[in-house]
Amino acid sequence: MKISPSVLACDFTKMGEEIVKVSNAGVDMIHLDIMDGNFVPNISFGPAIVKSLRKKTSLPFETHLMITNPLNYISEFIESGADIITFHLESDSNTMKTIEKIKSLKKKAGLSIKPKTPPKSLFPYLKYLDLVLIMTVEPGFGGQKFMENQLYKTTVLKQEIIRQNLSTLIEIDGGVNTNTIKVINSYPIDICVSGTCIFESDNINQTVKFLKLGGKF
Repeated sequence: MKISPSVLACDFTKMGEEIVKVSNAGVDMIHLDIMDGNFVPNISFGPAIVKSLRKKTSLPFETHLMITNPLNYISEFIESGADIITFHLESDSNTMKTIEKIKSLKKKAGLSIKPKTPPKSLFPYLKYLDLVLIMTVEPGFGGQKFMENQLYKTTVLKQEIIRQNLSTLIEIDGGVNTNTIKVINSYPIDICVSGTCIFESDNINQTVKFLKLGGKF
């Protein structure tokens, strides 16, 4: 299991130090939640912060664009250091044009869906994507209760990925912690985003190891 800590849950007064800490703990990538106060009811940070954090680690940056018009910001976030751009199917931007824009800039593309969106809506895009992101909370705020009823989507998607003979990765985001990871581990999930559980842990190294092993030592 790959683990991607969500910077949204870190101490914003020392973001650089927090990035270094989780990088040293053995995480696989860094998850950067970008929220515009429109697509979701919260505002986080923009390209300038991504650029400043880029200096702190060589790990891949996954920029999760929870914004209304992601197509308008693809170039800016890639210039700031994003390696993976994940945006929402429910956004106002044309889905294929947005994927094509990311790919034209030689970066990886991810597509995410909210809890109320059916997994089959992702099927037409799977062959163009590097990953799909299933939200296991309503996007917009950290620390929410895990929605276990969303995990079936990963099974549906995995079956279709196999049917199409693809290697698209499956990621989940929301409510991932040392308790829920045991349920998560029984589903075909490649990457887990976890915020509060990691950044508020008394032993980050131990927590990251536990999550990566699916709740087993």
